[in-house]
Amino acid sequence: PPAAPAATAAGEADEAGPAAAQPSGEDRAALLAQLKTLQEHLRGLQGETPLIMPTVDEQSVASVVADWTGIPVGRMVKNEIEAVLHLADTLEQRIIGQRHALEMIARRIQTSRARLDNPNKPIGVFMLAGSSGVGKTETALALAEALYGGEQNVITINMSEYQEAHTVSTLKGAPPGYVGYGEGGVLTEAVRRRPYSVVLLDEMEKAHPDVHELFFQVFDKGWMEDGEGRVISFKNTLILITTNVGTDLIMGLCKDPELLPDPDGIARALREPLLKVFPPALLGRLVVIPYYPLTDAIIGLIARLQLKRIGRRIHDNHKIEFSFDEEVVKLIVGRCTEVESGARMIDALLTNTLLPRISQEFLTRMVEGRAIDRVEVGVAEGDFRLSFDAAPASGEAG
Repeated sequence: PPAAPAATAAGEADEAGPAAAQPSGEDRAALLAQLKTLQEHLRGLQGETPLIMPTVDEQSVASVVADWTGIPVGRMVKNEIEAVLHLADTLEQRIIGQRHALEMIARRIQTSRARLDNPNKPIGVFMLAGSSGVGKTETALALAEALYGGEQNVITINMSEYQEAHTVSTLKGAPPGYVGYGEGGVLTEAVRRRPYSVVLLDEMEKAHPDVHELFFQVFDKGWMEDGEGRVISFKNTLILITTNVGTDLIMGLCKDPELLPDPDGIARALREPLLKVFPPALLGRLVVIPYYPLTDAIIGLIARLQLKRIGRRIHDNHKIEFSFDEEVVKLIVGRCTEVESGARMIDALLTNTLLPRISQEFLTRMVEGRAIDRVEVGVAEGDFRLSFDAAPASGEAG
């Protein structure tokens, strides 16, 4: 019958359809060239961290996991290598006057990132010795931000809470049959959940000697067994210990800001007072870094840094310009008379005096419908002088 050849011809046409729809010759070459141009343009727009991946590979999955967990991607990218190489400079933007300490810590981290050290030990174990407010805690926060993406990756343990021998179980977890079994230890559970973090053991000298011994294995082997028998790895942590032992010695050696002693010399001088508090086995497993007392010049630099931070917050939240003159810095330095308080006195001074006055003016003008164009801080009669250049409120005649 005549219908059969027609059906066969139709089937052949259907089979040839997809092939016929494909461009060929010059059209195909033009489309491929256009596709290549668009892909290069997209790569230029997205940079080294593209939002859209052309293919899903191991690196793509690792990047997503890193974003979720805070665990760094295994393969180091160029920017991360540069960040580690310039780590001391990055930290110095937040910690002023302690360049020697930042360089010592940075060198240790560089060795670890180059995979030239013992992979089973913590990245580094440092004891930061010095008076209050010289930048010890700020160092931990800055390291967490630079290495692990944010200050939330600092695990802070206040060692003054562990002055009794039985508090060891609080850190590592209660053993079977004891109250608290299954809840996990304060330290071990935190590290188990955040294996890539900075561990800050604050005021270590106040802890019981049994607590000191608990860390021998952590510093030496890089792991601790919790109350449930799980092995908690510390090999990806950076451990910082703070202590006020030897503060008077450091202050005495650094009386003359123009003749500051060598950090290694101070560290050697600190060994005797440290041995009165800590066992030799503990000190032998860490590096002691003395922190210099803050001079007036350093306090001035820190005050300027704090004022600039206030200015950034005002600009980011209110789109208002903030400025201050040199007399403001001198006033702050003059009021920071307690050497043992260090930079904390600057923060307290700004938080309790300057910021409340600015805040009151902001809120008053919000209620009255008056805008603020800029904030200027100066000094008058030994106190902060504030001036606000107001812009006309919306709807009001200028």
